[in-house]
Amino acid sequence: MKASAVLSLIGYLVVPSGAAVLGRCVVAKRLHDGGLSGFEGYSLENWVCLAYFESKFNPVAVYEDIDGLYTGYGLFQIRNPDWCDRGRNRCHVSCSALLNPNLNKTIECAKRIVKGKQGMGAWPSWTLNCQYSDTLARWLDGCKL
Repeated sequence: MKASAVLSLIGYLVVPSGAAVLGRCVVAKRLHDGGLSGFEGYSLENWVCLAYFESKFNPVAVYEDIDGLYTGYGLFQIRNPDWCDRGRNRCHVSCSALLNPNLNKTIECAKRIVKGKQGMGAWPSWTLNCQYSDTLARWLDGCKL
């Protein structure tokens, strides 16, 4: 009986192999490799913090706001009215391309967004959770870049 209880518990803890959510250090490595570390003066820690608060590290996350005014796509929840193909398309990318776990198109688009006058302030979640955080270093703890 103890064995079956332990096996049941393990079954709840195992993440399905097709799960889209990336680990914190995987996200950090991909963002680093994509050139976001220090981009426009923002540390890699800021980018990883943003990714957590926007999508919980889920590169295929899609969120439609309650009023239906926008839909956010991917790791950084890039919004369609301005940045991808269902709006002004300032990133010159399809919204679905922002859902690729390799993050290449997402990183390209994020660079374009952060070059704007608001910088990372274009993401309210960054302003609320990351901008003045004194614990940003924790986002890279134990990660090998």
